[in-house]
Amino acid sequence: MAYERDILDELADARRAPAHPTVEVRVGMAVVDRASGFSGRVVRWNAEAVTVQAPSQHLRHFTWKPGGFVVEGRAVTLTRPATRPEATQRVTASGSVAGERRPARIAAASRIWVEGRHDAELLEHVWGDDLRDVGVVVEPMHGADDLPARVRAFGPGPSRRLGVLLDHLVPGSKESRLAATVRSSEVSGPHVLVTGHPFVDVWAGVRPDRLGLTEWPDVPLGEPWKEGVCRALGVDLDGFWPRLRAQVRTYADLRPELVGAVEQLIDFVAEVTPDG
Repeated sequence: MAYERDILDELADARRAPAHPTVEVRVGMAVVDRASGFSGRVVRWNAEAVTVQAPSQHLRHFTWKPGGFVVEGRAVTLTRPATRPEATQRVTASGSVAGERRPARIAAASRIWVEGRHDAELLEHVWGDDLRDVGVVVEPMHGADDLPARVRAFGPGPSRRLGVLLDHLVPGSKESRLAATVRSSEVSGPHVLVTGHPFVDVWAGVRPDRLGLTEWPDVPLGEPWKEGVCRALGVDLDGFWPRLRAQVRTYADLRPELVGAVEQLIDFVAEVTPDG
C-alpha cells in the first residue's frame, strides 16, 4: 500500500512553526502579548521593541516576534511600517514616533524631580523630545533628604503635578522611607507620584553590555559607588559619565526598571498640560 506522504514529512510539518499573518504596527492599535497576556495599546516602537500601554497607564516593551501578539482576536506577527517615514516624521530616542515639529510649548506647572545632575541629563538625552512635547521640565534635587519638605513647598495640585524619581528605591533603603513619608503626607494626595529604580546610582541603569561588561563591578560597602566603579574599571572618574551617556542611543540601552519608572512619571505629569 502506497502512502501519499512520507511519515517524516508529517513530523516536519508538526515541528514547523505555524504561519501567522503580518500586520503593520500603528500607534493606538489594541494588542495582547500572547506570552504574558498583557494587553493595551501601542504607544511607540523602535528597531528593538514595541511599547504597549495598559489602561492602568503601565508600560511594557515587547520584542518583535513571530505570532507574538493577538490583534482583533487572531494571532499575528507585528511588523514595522514598510514605507520610510516622511521627512516631517522623527523617531525619538525614547522610541516615540514624533509628529510634525511645532513651536516649543510653554513649560507646564508640573515637574519631574530627579536626585542629581546625571539623572536629569540622562532623561534629557533619551526622553528630551517627549518632555518638550508635553512642556514638562526635569529638575535635579541634588539629594532627597529633605524631600517631604520640598513637596510641601512645591504645593502640588490638580494643575500642578509632581513626579519624583528616586535611586535605590528598594525595601529598607533611605529612599523607600522618604517615599513612604511623602506618599502618606496629606499634602501629596493624588497629585504626587514617587517612583524609582533599584540601582544605587543612575549609572547602573545603563545596560553594562554597552561597555562590554556582563555586570557592573561590585563596590565594597562604604565606598562611594561611582568612585568604586571607576576604580574597578581602571578609568578616571572625571569624564567617564559623558562617555557612558554617549553609549545610550535609545531607551533599549537602559535597564527596563529605569525605563518603566521614567515613562510612568512622564505619563503621570503629562496628564496636566498648559492646553488643559
